[in-house]
Amino acid sequence: MSYQLTIEPLGQTVEVAEGQTILDACLRAGIWLPHACGHGLCGTCKVQASGGELEHGEASPFALMDFERDEGKCLACTATVQTDITIEADIDPDPDAQCLPLMDYQARVARIETLTPTIKGVFLEIEHEHGDAALRFQPGQYVNLWLAGEAAPRAFSIASAPSSREVELNIRLVPGGKVTSYVHDGLKVGEQVMLSGPLGRFFVRKSDPRPLLFIAGGSGLSSPRSMVLDLLESGDTRPIRLIQGARTLDELYYRAEFEQLAARHPNFEYLPVLSGEPQDSAWAGERGYVHELAVRHFGQDFRGWRAYLCGPPPMIEASIAALMQGRLFEKDIFTEKFLSAADAGQAVRSPLFRSL
Repeated sequence: MSYQLTIEPLGQTVEVAEGQTILDACLRAGIWLPHACGHGLCGTCKVQASGGELEHGEASPFALMDFERDEGKCLACTATVQTDITIEADIDPDPDAQCLPLMDYQARVARIETLTPTIKGVFLEIEHEHGDAALRFQPGQYVNLWLAGEAAPRAFSIASAPSSREVELNIRLVPGGKVTSYVHDGLKVGEQVMLSGPLGRFFVRKSDPRPLLFIAGGSGLSSPRSMVLDLLESGDTRPIRLIQGARTLDELYYRAEFEQLAARHPNFEYLPVLSGEPQDSAWAGERGYVHELAVRHFGQDFRGWRAYLCGPPPMIEASIAALMQGRLFEKDIFTEKFLSAADAGQAVRSPLFRSL
């Protein structure tokens, strides 16, 4: 059995299968709704429903309060419909967003490379069961990956450019993490895995001609790397800066690749910085944190740029503060935040910002 779901203000109608969440139905139809945790905990996907009946599922009472349920609101990531229904969502049209429907894929692990002591590069070959089954995505987006027999998938940013034959994921070992421990100690070449994608709203606004600043820390380099590779491959000539932060030199991965790109592309500048490298090491480059290097490099004046940030939450928060003190404001700063079920329950969004 299925039902008709109408999404306002788009005026589009999609089919929802019994038991399918509103969010899943929309994403698989290529319609993006604001969302973050996917677990009914953060409230980012809250929409107004009317003209039908629904089940709220596992929506947290803190993310969806009783009076909001009485007003007809629901969380799209947990709500399932029981009749035809209409929702009204807070959707901002974006001319740079491609309507790429969420799809499921089977893939084979083609290669596994050790990028740093704590980060593995996992290269996946998508199996072409349906003819044109290549995973289409915008650089900066991510996939959900099922591993280690876990019922819930894990989200990983795509580190490769869309032109690559393989889908590359850079996976950092999380102490005590079942899935990342399996990737580092148990995953084998040739293993079959399932993934779904693309997901996320983190992509370069190519229609805006302003220069681009990317700030990345740790395995948060994945999305900026995909973006930079795609921009340079496409012949983009605007100024592009990449600030990559790591704690120590052995955690600074893909450094040689970016230095080669900088040598070939005059508009691209690569700025690595280390925060915890021993003072007596051979490292002669920048020291400190990414936001500190950004301030030094730009003279604390970021006017006229657009910034894309990806990394640990403290890095993102410090970078946002530095950028805003340097006169770059919310509408010109883009971030990607992954929230686990545990993280989402503790997540706090600043009341000052609508999208950050």
